[in-house]
Amino acid sequence: MSEVSVSLPGTPRRLDAIDRKILRVLQEDASLSVSEIGERVGLSSTPCWKRVQRLENDGIITGKVVLVDQNKIGLGLSVFVSVESDDHSEAWLKKFAATVSAMPEVLEFYRMAGDVDYVLRVVVADMLSYDLFYKKLIGAVALKNVTSRFAMEKIKSVTALPVPSVEAA
Repeated sequence: MSEVSVSLPGTPRRLDAIDRKILRVLQEDASLSVSEIGERVGLSSTPCWKRVQRLENDGIITGKVVLVDQNKIGLGLSVFVSVESDDHSEAWLKKFAATVSAMPEVLEFYRMAGDVDYVLRVVVADMLSYDLFYKKLIGAVALKNVTSRFAMEKIKSVTALPVPSVEAA
């Protein structure tokens, strides 16, 4: 049974069970052809293509990428960096966000609630590379405290979001 809904401009469109299946399939393997995706979700090519296009146009699908093994390209050190600041002004945040966003070593950047203000996930080749990154970070903007935690082993890392079922949404 397909869910039908009309959304007002600016409000997200509800996803039905087929949309959710498409998202699960694409998160697993975005290289599949539209016909292969359709086969897996129970649609012919044209309706499947239209749904994928709509998911892209609605901003639900934001891109398609290739996943690369960081160790096999010489980026063996993962560091989780906690940052505290004494300055919480908009001007400081804009400068900090622009600086950190321009650093290719930073894969993820979050503003946090709790005892730290920001958390970064940084990937570099080795300790010397991290030291250079650290010096660049602390030299760019005034920071109260920077704490680095080095990952010893990656136990789980996935990119697929757990798309909830229609009932849970």
